[in-house]
Amino acid sequence: MPTEPTVLYETRDRKAYLTLNRPSSLNALTLAMARELADAVARANADDDVRVIILQGAGRSFSSGYDLRLYAEQGVDNQGDLWDPIKDYASMRAATEHYFSLWRSLKPTIAKVHGHAVAGGSDVALSCDLVLMAEDAQIGYMPARVWGCPTTAMWVYRLGAERAKRMLLTGDTITGKRAAEWGLVLEAVPAAELDDAVERLADRMSTVPSNQLAMQKLMVNQAYDNMGLQSTQNLATLFDGITRHSPEGRWFMDFAQQQGFHSATKWRDAGGLIPNGGGPIPTESEVAAL
Repeated sequence: MPTEPTVLYETRDRKAYLTLNRPSSLNALTLAMARELADAVARANADDDVRVIILQGAGRSFSSGYDLRLYAEQGVDNQGDLWDPIKDYASMRAATEHYFSLWRSLKPTIAKVHGHAVAGGSDVALSCDLVLMAEDAQIGYMPARVWGCPTTAMWVYRLGAERAKRMLLTGDTITGKRAAEWGLVLEAVPAAELDDAVERLADRMSTVPSNQLAMQKLMVNQAYDNMGLQSTQNLATLFDGITRHSPEGRWFMDFAQQQGFHSATKWRDAGGLIPNGGGPIPTESEVAAL
């Protein structure tokens, strides 16, 4: 029996709609899903009838980030005690390139964010040219506290140094409304108005010739490339692997494997002390008391 695609694809009115399609896990990301996303972006770019790409999430959220049940709790694709940093880099570089196909796409991309775009889900959303959020949606990169570094590095390019540090030195999330006020995303609207706001913007863009759209986008993107975007991403991707294999990263994975990733992420995200060098795993009662 064939498996359902993790990224759905449809077109209408000069627009391609790419839908992250793991709603039961809040569209938690997998490496296979990253490949499917890049394939969908390539498909839209090859279609002469498509001028604008809209990325959205099925169900209650845009994306909750990487599937921690799979990668932290079950340890899938995590290396053992002998860590090969280049093997890790190659895997995560490929995933980052898949997400960044949205940025490199010759056709403009719009992320429509409801619910959450957090952890790796924020990497995906921020890889789009334009991001529209529901005012009550949440965006942030909680693995900055432990077990992650945002491989696309788009926080600093969208926010500037100080606000990027504000987010990544705490792992906090902010609402769509605050994200728009800070300039992280283009606009935030009431959740009930999000679909209409995205459609209006996409429709406006979709009457512009594809070659005009491509040239304007390439010119803007070139400025970011001139600022060293690629080399920053290379460093971030190496750091991401280190965070998952450092003593603290292994402590977090042990935590997830012993008590489940929900307990581990609750401790991390609620501000529980993460010991330098690892240490004892908090007890279930200590987690419950947060």
